[in-house]
Amino acid sequence: MEIKAKKSLGQNFLQDEEVLKKIANSITTKKNDLIIEIGPGTGALTKYLKEKNSFLICYELDERLKSFLKKYENDKTKIIFQDFLASDIKEDSKVFNYDNIYIIANIPYYITTPIIKHIIDLDNIKSMTLLVQKEVAERLSAKPKSKSYSSLTVYLNYYFHINYLFTVSKDAFTPAPKVESAVINLKRKEIKPKVKNENVFFKLIEDSFKMKRKTLKNNLKAYNWNKIKNVLEKNNLNENIRAEELDLEIFIEISNILS
Repeated sequence: MEIKAKKSLGQNFLQDEEVLKKIANSITTKKNDLIIEIGPGTGALTKYLKEKNSFLICYELDERLKSFLKKYENDKTKIIFQDFLASDIKEDSKVFNYDNIYIIANIPYYITTPIIKHIIDLDNIKSMTLLVQKEVAERLSAKPKSKSYSSLTVYLNYYFHINYLFTVSKDAFTPAPKVESAVINLKRKEIKPKVKNENVFFKLIEDSFKMKRKTLKNNLKAYNWNKIKNVLEKNNLNENIRAEELDLEIFIEISNILS
C-alpha cells in the first residue's frame, strides 16, 4: 500500500537503507534502555531500532500509517498516534521500567527547536540523534566565530556535546525535499557547567544575539557593562566583540558575575 506524503506535516519518507542503518547505529543501547522515535513514518527506521531489543516508544501524528506501524507493537514497543509536542513522555513511558532514554527523530526543520525544548528537561536522556535540514544541523553544531553560531547553539551546548555526523542526500527521501539533510548527535553532558542562575544565563544568551550584526555592548545596554567588560578584558577580548565570537564558558562567566 502506497502512502502519499503530506506536505502539511512536512513529510519526507527516508528510504535509503544504508542511511537508516547508520542512524540506528548512532546509538548503542542496552535492553533496559528506552528509545523514543519521533516521526517513524512507515517504520523504515523502526525495524532497525527493534533489532536493539531495547524498550521503544514511537510517536506518529499521521493516523494513516497505523497499518504500517501497528505490526511492530509488542510488550517492549508502544506506538502512540499523537502530536509529540502534546505528549506527556513521563506518563507514556511508565509502562516500561527503563534506565536511560535515547531520542531518534526525523523532524521538519520548523519544529526542531520546539521538540528539543519539549525533551531537554527530561531526566535520563543520554543522547538525541536528529535528522534535520542541513542548514539547521550546521546551526546546532556550529563553533564560535562561524556564521551559523547562534543563541540556540549556546543554549544546547550548555546541556550537550554536539556532533555533526553525516550529510544525507535529497535522493534518500520520497518525495525528495528541496534541500539536503544531515544527522547530528547531541550527547548529554555528564556534568552540567556551573551556572549560578539559569534564568539570568538564558536571558543573557537571548539578549546577546538579539540583533546579530550589533556588538555585544549594543545588545546588552540594559546590563551592567562594567562587569561584562571586566570578564572580556580578563579573557583578552575586545569590548566591541559580537556575541557569535564568544564561547559557552565566557557566557557562563558573564552570567555568574551578573547573578
